[in-house]
Parts: sequence; structure tokens; C-alpha cells
Amino acid sequence: MLLNGFNHVALLTTDTDRLVAFYRDVFDAEVDGQQEENQDVRLTFIRVGEAAELNVFEVAGNKEAERQTPMFGRGRIDHLGLQAASLEAFDEIRNRLMASGAADDFVTDFGPILSVFFRDPDGLEGEVCVANPDAVPGVQNPPGTAAARYRAS
Repeated sequence: MLLNGFNHVALLTTDTDRLVAFYRDVFDAEVDGQQEENQDVRLTFIRVGEAAELNVFEVAGNKEAERQTPMFGRGRIDHLGLQAASLEAFDEIRNRLMASGAADDFVTDFGPILSVFFRDPDGLEGEVCVANPDAVPGVQNPPGTAAARYRAS
């Protein structure tokens, strides 16, 4: 394979500071730089992994970030999928997402991966994934399959 992941995903926001705070507080992300392209455009680079970042554009008067439609009706980029560094990191991120009100407690068991969905402050749907330590080789589960290890006892 010639690629090893994503370099960046470009997002629009109406409030850069709020979006930076969310990704910093939940994911320990760091601002890697900022540019004022002109009075109307602010570009912020949020590092979310070793070689991955969000390029966040705040454009004066642009309300596109407020437009949210149902899944598969969101345009070319439907949602953001992030990879947790470990199961422990996944659990910490999940706890932070729930504490911030960005996610509920449901974890999906897709078979080879576990997934928790969230919405960032601009309404962008995101998903955090991690390898499923309980996976059964060759078994794929449909969306909505609850992960046994996260069911309330």
C-alpha cells in the first residue's frame, strides 16, 4: 500500500475557539499553527495524530458549518472517523465524549472494530474506532449491534 492514512481533513466552522477546545479537551489534540489568510478567513491546524490534522476554516459570513443533514445527505464527506491509539485511549475518549454531551454510552460492535459516534460543537458527526479485542475472526456485525463489553450489567 502506498498510503498510511490521512494527512488532514478540512472543516468549516463558525467558532474556531469552541471547536479547538472540544478537540483539545476530548482528544488531547493540539493546535499546530494558525493563519489569517485575510480579514475574512482564519485557518487553524489541529493535530489529531502523529501525521493527521484537521484544517479548520472560519470564514466570515459563511454559515455552511451550521447546515446539518441526515447521514448520507451531508455531501461528499459524511462523517469523520478517528482511530483510537488503544482500547484504554478509546475508553478515555468515550468517557470524555459522554461528559461533554457529545455522545451517549452506546458502543457499536462491528466485528473487527468497536465504534462510538459523536457530534462535535458544529454538528459534524464523528466516529472513534479501535480494534475489537473480543472479535471473532470472519464475523462482521451490522450497525446497531451493541458491544457486549459495554452493556450495563
